[in-house]
Amino acid sequence: MKIKKILVSQPEPQSEKSPYWELAQKHSLKFDFRPFITIEGVAAKEFRQQKIDILEHTAVIFTSKTAIDHFFRISEEMRITVPETMKYFCITESVALYLQKYIVYRKRKIFYGNNTFQDLMEVILKHREEKFLVPLSDVHKPEIPKTLDKAKLKYNKVILYKTISSNLSDIGQMSYDMLVFYSPNEIKSLFDNFPDFVQGDIKVAAFGPTTAKAVKEGGLRLDVHAPTPTCPSMTQALEEYIKKHNKDNK
Repeated sequence: MKIKKILVSQPEPQSEKSPYWELAQKHSLKFDFRPFITIEGVAAKEFRQQKIDILEHTAVIFTSKTAIDHFFRISEEMRITVPETMKYFCITESVALYLQKYIVYRKRKIFYGNNTFQDLMEVILKHREEKFLVPLSDVHKPEIPKTLDKAKLKYNKVILYKTISSNLSDIGQMSYDMLVFYSPNEIKSLFDNFPDFVQGDIKVAAFGPTTAKAVKEGGLRLDVHAPTPTCPSMTQALEEYIKKHNKDNK
């Protein structure tokens, strides 16, 4: 059976130049986009229970734009004025530029890495005298606190938002030829919403090693995995797989 209808567990791309739309036109595919997870900020009460004083810290480490949103949200709710002397360390330049939504952007107090936390650590270690605050989700990569512990830095992590399963009852029957996942939490959401889900002939694609691991641990068959040396993006991996599969199933 050819692959024609694909469900992607992400918001629908807003740009007409999205590689997903190009892939759809090129191979006569139908893509549906539906976020499998929702981000929910922790309440002020939950924040207070963590006994974290933002103003005791001299620097904040941001691993995402979502972390920035919830850091400034909770600061406002708690009526905390973040001092202009606060330093910000961001995982990418894109995340760093997002700070302009909340502060006057000054390069002297904003630093960023290339794309990974290890890249950012090279910058952080040049400022090891700071006391760092790390806003995170309730589900986060353990490598972040482990790396900071190993470097013997002064830091506190604070949970400012939670990742919860979306309500997917509107999907009805899982009548797709392929499902595309980008995070382990999306696999959990699949089974939260469809506890009796049986994969059968449905193909499963996963982006990243932790997502691939969650697919296998969930008892599912992993058909497409990205990134790889030849397919650094999910759409490239999908195209390579679909071309071969559809050719073999004429």
